[in-house]
Amino acid sequence: MLNKFHMFFFSFIFFGLQLVAGELNGGLYKTVSTEAARFHSEEYKFFFGDDNKDGFIKVENNFRYGDNLPYGYDLESKPEGANPYFFSVALPEGNYRVTVVLGNNSYVTNTTIRSESRRLMLENINTSSGEFVTKSFIVNIRNTQIDEERSVRLKTREIGKLNWDEKLTLEINGTRPGLVEMIISKDDVATIFLAGNSTVTDQDNEPWCGWGQMLPRFLNENVAVANYAESGEAGNSFISAGRFDKILTKMKQGDYLFIEFGHNDQKQTGPDRGPYTSYKKSLKMLIDGTRKKGGTPILVTPMHRRRFDENGKIINTLGDFPDAARQLASEENVMLVDLNEMSRILYEAWGPEESKKAFVHYPAGTFPGQDQALEDNTHFNTYGGYQICKCILRGLKEIKSPIKDFILEDFASFDPASPDDPANFHIPPTPFYSITKPEGN
Repeated sequence: MLNKFHMFFFSFIFFGLQLVAGELNGGLYKTVSTEAARFHSEEYKFFFGDDNKDGFIKVENNFRYGDNLPYGYDLESKPEGANPYFFSVALPEGNYRVTVVLGNNSYVTNTTIRSESRRLMLENINTSSGEFVTKSFIVNIRNTQIDEERSVRLKTREIGKLNWDEKLTLEINGTRPGLVEMIISKDDVATIFLAGNSTVTDQDNEPWCGWGQMLPRFLNENVAVANYAESGEAGNSFISAGRFDKILTKMKQGDYLFIEFGHNDQKQTGPDRGPYTSYKKSLKMLIDGTRKKGGTPILVTPMHRRRFDENGKIINTLGDFPDAARQLASEENVMLVDLNEMSRILYEAWGPEESKKAFVHYPAGTFPGQDQALEDNTHFNTYGGYQICKCILRGLKEIKSPIKDFILEDFASFDPASPDDPANFHIPPTPFYSITKPEGN
C-alpha cells in the first residue's frame, strides 16, 4: 500500500514531466528548475530570491504545499512584508540538515526560525543591508508508525500536530525575515530523544512553551532533538501509548534519552502507585530499553510548580517524586540533571510576582477570545521555557555529560540565581494562539 510520501513522490514525478512538457497551467510554473522532476534525491535546494540560481528550485509566492506540489508555502501563509510564514516539504521521517542563507541587498533583516511544532532553531539572526549569513541546524521529523501493525496512540489534541506527519515544516519569523536560500539533506547525526510531559513537550500554540522546544536553539548541527514528550503523560502512560516503542525503532548506538516525569505520576492513585513503586518502575523500563539499544539515559528531576510560602520560599508540591528519581539514578548509575533543585533557586530568585512573567499569567483580553485571566502555575511561556532550558544546559555541563560538546558557544553559563531579565527578552511569537490549558495542568 502506498504511504503519503510515496503518493507525493509519484505525483511530483508526474508534475515534473508536466514541467518539461510546459503544459502545467499554461506554463505558470515554467520558471521552476527541471531539477524539480528529480525531487526524490539526497539534497533539496530552494531559492527564494528575485532571480533564479542554477541548481536550485525557484520558489514563487504562489507555490502552495499540497497543491500538486510536495513543497511550498503552508498553513495559509506566504511572504508578505514582516509577517511570519510557513514553508513545508514532504519528506519521510528522519533527521535532516537544513542550511539557510539569510539577508537582503536592500534592507536590514531579523530572522527567527522554528521547525515543526514551534521548536526554536534560530533566534533573532540579524544582518545589515547587503550582508548575508549562513546557518545550519538539524530537524527531526517523524510519523506515528511503530511497525506494520502498531502506531503511537495519539491524544485528540495531537491530531494534526506538525510533529506527527511526513513533512518538514519551517516557520520563518522575525521583525523583517530574510530567507534567501535553503538546502535540505538527510543526515545521520546523533539524536537526543525527550520523554516527558507538558513541561517538556513542543507546545503548538502561544503562549505555552515546554523546555524541550527551546533545546535545539542551543545545540550545534551535529545533533538532533526528537521531542516525544506530550501533555498529560506519566511514565507508565508514555510507555503504554507506544511512544517509547516508537523511540526504540529509531534509537541507535550513541543516541540519548532525557527522562522527566513526576507531575502526572503524582496524581495516580491505587495499589502500588507512588514514587518508590510505579514511578521508579516506569523510569527503570525507560532506562533499560535505552541501554539495550546502545543509547544513554539521562534522568531529569521534575521542576517545581510555582507555589510560594509567606516568606517567598518555594513549597514542594511534588512530594517524594524528585527524591525517587535521584535514588534511581544512584542505583542504576544514570546521569541526573537536578532540575527540581535548580528550579527552586530560579523561582526564589524571581520571587512571587516576578515569577509570573515566566508562567502563563495574562490578564483577560491578552489573546483573541480570552474573556478570563490566564493563571497557570505549572506551564511556562516562551521566556520561562527558555530559562528552564538554560537550567538543563547548566546541569549537563555540571555532570560532564557528553552532550556538553554539542552546546553552542554562545551559551557560556547560566546561574539560576541570576535569571535573564524578561524586559530584555524577545522572541517573535508564532501566529497561533490557544487559551486552553494543556492536559496535566
